[in-house]
Amino acid sequence: MHEYVGYLAVVVLVVLAPGPDTVITLQHSVLGGLRGGARAVAGICAASLVQGSAAALGVGALITGSQPVFTALRWLGAAYLCFLGARALWSACCGNGPGWAADGGGDRALRAGFHSNITNPKILALYLSVLPQFLHADSGIAHALLLAYTVAVLGSLWLLCLAAFVHRVRPWLARRVVRRLLDAVAGAALVTFGARLASD
Repeated sequence: MHEYVGYLAVVVLVVLAPGPDTVITLQHSVLGGLRGGARAVAGICAASLVQGSAAALGVGALITGSQPVFTALRWLGAAYLCFLGARALWSACCGNGPGWAADGGGDRALRAGFHSNITNPKILALYLSVLPQFLHADSGIAHALLLAYTVAVLGSLWLLCLAAFVHRVRPWLARRVVRRLLDAVAGAALVTFGARLASD
């Protein structure tokens, strides 16, 4: 339990750091309210559980150990983030609505959340760098999965809090001028994240 508390402290610091998942959640919360944000978070959580399971079961080590596979995943993630960012910047310039997240009944929010997380190899690398520090020779698969799923659960709770906050101030954020500014900021952030992912 003492080690788990220490692990929680590390995870909280990691979860609070903004990244592509944060931007995706905020975007869909502005467009679809709490429901849209929650769907994006559900997609992010599902992908995080997949990556956490892969790390805990040893599959993640095989992926990161294979340079071609890891590089392909990195470029795929970078391209996807840049695509979302470019669409948001286009929407900001043209002022033709939220080009980054047309709701599509919520399915697009779910897919965007899942894809932004599952194509980000930094998430898998994070699992593989943090988990081993809290595992021992006698640690079982259940222990490794508990640690991995803790990241997904705490991350989802934090993103849901952000979605709830955005939902409360959504009437102000929905104004046309503010929406275009949000498009520009979100687009620039996503392109930056994609460029950094490609250059790492």
